[in-house]
Amino acid sequence: MGTKAPNLHVSEWVQGLPTNIDKNIGKVVLVEVFQVNCPGCFMYALPNAVDIYKNNRRDDVVVLGLATAFEDYDKNTLENLHLLLSSGKVIGETFNALHQYGQLVDGDKLNYKIPFPVAMDVLRRNTQDFSDNMVIDFIESNIDNYNSYSEADKKLLFERIKHYLKNKKYSALTFDEYKLKGTPSAILVDRKGNLRNVFFGANNSLNGLVNQLVNE
Repeated sequence: MGTKAPNLHVSEWVQGLPTNIDKNIGKVVLVEVFQVNCPGCFMYALPNAVDIYKNNRRDDVVVLGLATAFEDYDKNTLENLHLLLSSGKVIGETFNALHQYGQLVDGDKLNYKIPFPVAMDVLRRNTQDFSDNMVIDFIESNIDNYNSYSEADKKLLFERIKHYLKNKKYSALTFDEYKLKGTPSAILVDRKGNLRNVFFGANNSLNGLVNQLVNE
């Protein structure tokens, strides 16, 4: 990658001063994308991002959080993001998983604080019907090696994606523009504002990659 990183679409900066990628040219930017109802985000990815923030508290690295929603729209809400950042309270599957593994304090709160700025992605209600061509376009953009699938597997995948899109009440603009595959995801931008990497899932190599970009 080396194209200019698009700015984040932000409905509200819930924590920290408003900023964006174009406001941080000259710095390495890490954007940790998560959902409030995402256990893996809170067990692995966000603690890693917090460590990177704490280990790079200097003028050349910026860590940002972006809450999004591509499912569970009743839980991945701006209201629950406010609740999380103001009190540390977690909900839904995040609560269930952290409670099971003894990673909560005071019954329902994170055992760490998210110290960096956090925004909410822009969600727009979907009103359109998805045509077969739109389903195929979505599959080809998001599924690697789709054309190598058997005809039976293609048909099964087509029906699953069609059902997913039919029940997709909202589009999350940043999530869609970066063609993210889920949460947690991480977006890594170099000092020139160029998109260098997009990762899906927790990635233990992020700190090293951040330092590599710092030293370029």
